[in-house]
Amino acid sequence: FVIDSNNYAWAANMKRLLQETCAIVAKRQSKRLTENEYKNLQKRYRNILTRGAKQLPPIPPRQNGKRSRVAKSDAHNLWERLKKHETAVLLFARLSYVPFTNNRAERDLRMSKVKQKVSGCFRTRKHAEAYCRISSYLQTMANQGYNPLVAIQMAFSGQLYADRGE
Repeated sequence: FVIDSNNYAWAANMKRLLQETCAIVAKRQSKRLTENEYKNLQKRYRNILTRGAKQLPPIPPRQNGKRSRVAKSDAHNLWERLKKHETAVLLFARLSYVPFTNNRAERDLRMSKVKQKVSGCFRTRKHAEAYCRISSYLQTMANQGYNPLVAIQMAFSGQLYADRGE
């Protein structure tokens, strides 16, 4: 959004850096960067943020008598978060078990929120837990390459392991 709406070069450079690093990490068997590569990544990351600070407009001073926080642009808020949370942003390049995005977690929650929105609510906690258990089972089986219908058949037949069925 910051790139499209404000056309900031630092944001485009940051996006490119993170996407290139993600591609490099994904191709590696170890799923992480070496120590020297990680240090170079940090230098480039910090360099982009330093250049970005110069591109951002100055924050307007607080008006006298106003107690609320000063409104900052979306670009400035993003820049501050990237600066403050550098370690967390780059963790995917250092630890192999950390994913590049949290899309998987968001997708897992999205369906339960849609279900809740459509039906109004889950009638009881028991029903909500049952929905989550079934949804989790189907997602796990899909990640292992099973067709959802085959996974349901396996659950009803009590079959825990089988050859991958399609």
